[in-house]
Amino acid sequence: MRIFTRYILKEVVSHGLIGIGVFTFVIFMRDLSRVLELVVRNSAPVPSVAELIFLTLPAALIVTIPMGVLVGVLIGLSRMAADSEITAMRASGVGVGRFLKIVSIFGVVTWLLAIANAVVIAPRSAAALAGLQARLASSQISFEVQPRVFYEGSKNYVLYVQDATTTSGAAIWKNVFLADISVPGTPKITLAQKAFALNGGKDAIRLHLISGQVHQVDIRDQYDISRFTETDTILPLPPADKTAQEIVPIQQLSTRELLNRSNGPREELARTYRIEFHRRFAYATACLVLVLIGVPLGLSSRKGGRGAGFVLTIVLVFIYYFITTTGLSLARGGKVHPVFGVWMANIVFALIGMFLLWRADKMPIEIGLGSAILTQLRSWTQARFKAQEGEAKEARSKGTKDPEESGRSRRFRGTRFPMILDDYVLRSFMSNLVLILASFMVLILIFLYFELLTDIVKNKVPSLTVGEYLLNEMPSLLYLVTPLAVLLSVLVTLGLMQKTNELTAMKATGISIYRTVMPVLVISALLAAGLFLLEQSYLPYANKRVEILKNTIKRKPAQTYLRPDRKWIFGQNNTIYYYELYEPDRDQFGSLSAFEFDPHTFQITKRVYATRAHWSDELHKWIFEAGWERSFRGDAIDSFKHFDVSTFAELNELPSYFKKEVIQSQEMNYEELSGYIKDLQQSGFDVVRLRVQLQKKLAFPLITVVMAVLAVPFALSAGRRGALTGVAIALLIAVVYWVTAGLFEAMGNVSQLPPAVAAWSPDLIFSLAGGYLVLKTPS
Repeated sequence: MRIFTRYILKEVVSHGLIGIGVFTFVIFMRDLSRVLELVVRNSAPVPSVAELIFLTLPAALIVTIPMGVLVGVLIGLSRMAADSEITAMRASGVGVGRFLKIVSIFGVVTWLLAIANAVVIAPRSAAALAGLQARLASSQISFEVQPRVFYEGSKNYVLYVQDATTTSGAAIWKNVFLADISVPGTPKITLAQKAFALNGGKDAIRLHLISGQVHQVDIRDQYDISRFTETDTILPLPPADKTAQEIVPIQQLSTRELLNRSNGPREELARTYRIEFHRRFAYATACLVLVLIGVPLGLSSRKGGRGAGFVLTIVLVFIYYFITTTGLSLARGGKVHPVFGVWMANIVFALIGMFLLWRADKMPIEIGLGSAILTQLRSWTQARFKAQEGEAKEARSKGTKDPEESGRSRRFRGTRFPMILDDYVLRSFMSNLVLILASFMVLILIFLYFELLTDIVKNKVPSLTVGEYLLNEMPSLLYLVTPLAVLLSVLVTLGLMQKTNELTAMKATGISIYRTVMPVLVISALLAAGLFLLEQSYLPYANKRVEILKNTIKRKPAQTYLRPDRKWIFGQNNTIYYYELYEPDRDQFGSLSAFEFDPHTFQITKRVYATRAHWSDELHKWIFEAGWERSFRGDAIDSFKHFDVSTFAELNELPSYFKKEVIQSQEMNYEELSGYIKDLQQSGFDVVRLRVQLQKKLAFPLITVVMAVLAVPFALSAGRRGALTGVAIALLIAVVYWVTAGLFEAMGNVSQLPPAVAAWSPDLIFSLAGGYLVLKTPS
């Protein structure tokens, strides 16, 4: 029995660990680029970056550990059942109860790990992560100031720099424009050719300015210019919201503190704490419950194999978390006791699992629920094939061709694609692709829901709003995970074919590997085109809806995309505009200042101030009223004059220029983003990140084809060791690719690489590697 125990545990544990690894990586993909940018910018110490990575994992493991357990049990036992190993073990006297005892060892160990993670590690990690992010925030401010962007995060100060580089512990800025707007009508302007931005302690940045000027106007309209060689100044930052700091998020509370607060005087708040307390234990206990229901289902999937295990995994995970969500909603509304609401899914699955175990022990194993589902699906498929075969025989008896064959001959006459073999390969590939995509989507949607659960409970968000949010998230998730799903599907499909010697049989008939994988590459190319079309058409709209709905769930003010309240803007002719009031409907300014610069020395050459300014359609100019203009030559005022009404030829921006639309890159297609970049480039806004994202809109869909090519040689080399090895290799390839792509993107975002190089280098590197390995593979 020890041999059976070791063998079964090895099969279940290996599949479970791979499942946990893949699912955790899929969730972590969203935060990978942000973490890698900290590394590239050298704006945070490596230990802090590593700590940031490790502190984000426990929250994901709360969801992925139970799912990994279910994957291990179902796929491991289903594989053994498909190879008739379960039948052999049953014949040798190993009963269902023995299988349950053996698999329960895996379930208990993962349950203990999940308990430790959910009850102790995850709350501490959430609290430590919040503290780490707060510490990094103060040291990151100087690095967040981007070139050619107005930084308005400092109270009473506006900062603009033309170029920025980073070094250890400091940022180096060139051509610095610092405006002190304590007195809004007469800002104090400081110019410097270079500045070192250092951490100035809590809520402050210390600036060491080199070679500059200070322009100041007093209340008597006296203008003063002073020059400095070196000087230091403190740039204050807005203090953190103390009220927000006092309110500790529920995920950061320790389990003991949750228990103490669950007995508080306020019933509604106490109920929330009780729900969270029991939720931590219920999620971990899901490992045991899923083992209880997974063993009889896995044993009963004799004819379905891994595919049956994968299908059942997706169905069961969806049902489990649907029941969990329903129970939580009832508990939050006070309709059921918090204990029953939180544990509802575990209770239901435990009862079903015990019934299935009793049935599997009393009846032949083929009569299990898993086999019943698969048998029903198989009967529908066979009925369809029999109907098609009857139509074909009837057509042949009448002396006509089978309509399907006739259509194929017309479409592909004179070609050898597609053949019956292509249909076989495509069916295997597409079935694996659909199952993997479905599992990824279910996993991420579940994680997103529980990530927002605190806000949903606190703000009493209707279920319809949450459902609409998750529905609109699906297109972007599909866009993100499709390349990874293609990689896994190719590795699993070809790996199984290699293991069962199907590829060897194909080679024996004269069909090369290149010809065998052609349908997979064609489908991958079509998927790449589909992803591009999705990103061009529907994805921008869905992302806008996601942002609106997320703000609704979090009770944030609705974001406006038109920013007429922007006070500072860089003009078309080396001019900075500052205004206190702008009415976009009437094209009128109030208290407008214009600073004209020498582009070579970055010194002010002319300054214009007007109490009012409006646009004249007849003159096609801005008309300035009740103001003054000053021209400068170095440190001296060259000329000065007041005016009642005046126009300036160089200040010729159209009214539309001041009505900039602030949109995220993911909310625009390629053409819209390209035009948006051109529009912003002249306005003092940073477009480096946008240029990288513009190139990624073309480069990212193509990685689907690259992944398919890269998977072929690895699938053939790992095929003898089974699909599990292929999945492990896929995970390794995915980690290497996404880390590489994230590093290149981060380097492009901080101008260390040209945008095109940053976006296309991962595709080029991995396509060359894939092509080289394919050519070396015996065909």
